[in-house]
Amino acid sequence: MKNNFLVLSERNKNEILEYMPEKNSMLKMACFFQNFSDYTRLRILTCLCMCNMCVNDISKLLGINQTTVSHQLQLLRSEKIVAFKRVGKLIIYSLEKKSVNDIMLSVVNCM
Repeated sequence: MKNNFLVLSERNKNEILEYMPEKNSMLKMACFFQNFSDYTRLRILTCLCMCNMCVNDISKLLGINQTTVSHQLQLLRSEKIVAFKRVGKLIIYSLEKKSVNDIMLSVVNCM
């Protein structure tokens, strides 16, 4: 049975299918964007877009308990969205990639 598209030309269909990321890449993108669907993680990421911070400072700034902040940061670390480095007894968190800030700014500018 032939697929008859109403608007899509055969050429456009072929281009879309050619440039469509593979399933594995699409699943990785879905996981990446899930990190932006949580209000607390978005607030933490917004802080880290401004400057590097420790758990205590994020907790006090946002009024969220440290356990919650640590848990959310662990999720963001596992997805390689945030990085950390130890400075003495402190662990300082930062964005892993500048592109995270760019993505967030793009969304804000679209609203």
